[in-house]
Amino acid sequence: MLLVDTGPLLATADSDDRDHEACRQLLESHPGPLVTSPLVVAEAGWLIRRQLDARAESLLYEAIAGGDMTVEHLTAADWQRVAELIITYADLGLDAADASIVALAERFNLTAIATLDARDFRVVKPAHCEALTLLPYHAGNTGNS
Repeated sequence: MLLVDTGPLLATADSDDRDHEACRQLLESHPGPLVTSPLVVAEAGWLIRRQLDARAESLLYEAIAGGDMTVEHLTAADWQRVAELIITYADLGLDAADASIVALAERFNLTAIATLDARDFRVVKPAHCEALTLLPYHAGNTGNS
């Protein structure tokens, strides 16, 4: 299982994105399942429409409908953890989408996530491991996508 954050979804949708190829390869080659949170889907859909167009946004939803990615329901405990993380990392500006990825990683005991947001995920300390492994790893994985 690989948890997918917003950045790789946006980069995969946008062929002009500098991380497009690395993210496309990761998401297409990972044995899966690819899983994300409903908060990431909302954020990614909005950003894809803003950056590209409605057709590109609809492709995200078609991929989910076709089973290419699963949107995991957030439990009451996950929502509580999201709230805790947002307060704990208020100075960082951790958003709910990122906090939901951490909550899901903790619930499923996963240590690797697909993200381009090294700024947040290198700082946040998950409860179940020392640090998360950020994929695709490359020198450019330092931004806030």
